[in-house]
Amino acid sequence: MLATSTAYADSPSHARKHARPRTAVSSSRFTTPSDADRSPAVRYGQLSQGDCETELAVRHIPFVRESARGVRAPVRLLGPLHGVTFRADVSESARETTPYEIGDCRLILALDDFSQILAAHDVIEVHHYSMYRPPPKSWPDGKEAIQHAGALALDAARFIKKDGTKLSVLDDFHGHIGAAPTCGEHAKADKVTPESTEIRAILCEAVDRRLFNVVLTPNYNKPHRNHFHLEVTAGVKWFLVH
Repeated sequence: MLATSTAYADSPSHARKHARPRTAVSSSRFTTPSDADRSPAVRYGQLSQGDCETELAVRHIPFVRESARGVRAPVRLLGPLHGVTFRADVSESARETTPYEIGDCRLILALDDFSQILAAHDVIEVHHYSMYRPPPKSWPDGKEAIQHAGALALDAARFIKKDGTKLSVLDDFHGHIGAAPTCGEHAKADKVTPESTEIRAILCEAVDRRLFNVVLTPNYNKPHRNHFHLEVTAGVKWFLVH
């Protein structure tokens, strides 16, 4: 089994800027619910490659195995999840080979759950900046990475609906750095619009279901002004939403 790094640091905002220095997160923002073991994110994070791929097969999720440094169970989706296509912000011709569409199997299970929420909002496509961003060449062989270097995070930027309308994190979230909480009865957008209401509903439904250990938004910092960072963090029972 690959060795796992357990330190947490913020991920950069764009796939082509993976060398950006990372920003530390205050430990006071982490929560550990008493029923964490029953959450999808915690359960998925504990899965082996074999057990995870078995669950993909049970769910009839089309995928192919990939090879990716630092990733426990790298796969590439071969079709939509519950009618929702996840596509990297690259040309159509590049999609079959781009590393940005490689995801760890455990992230794919979380996205399969997330796609049910998206489908209920008539979303048929999610445009993202990346799932996998290869670690530096100096990364030790056999060491398992976290976040994007481990293909365990998705940077979701735009949600395309059946009627062609678009929900954009950059244009429609209407938050600001330091705004809190992101979800819950006291959360509110700087500007309330039908788009801000729906994009926040989509995000917070995923938060309520604990599909991801880490959810970062434009409220967190400037690098996240244009996307939601959705991450499964293996081997932990805490959650961070900002």
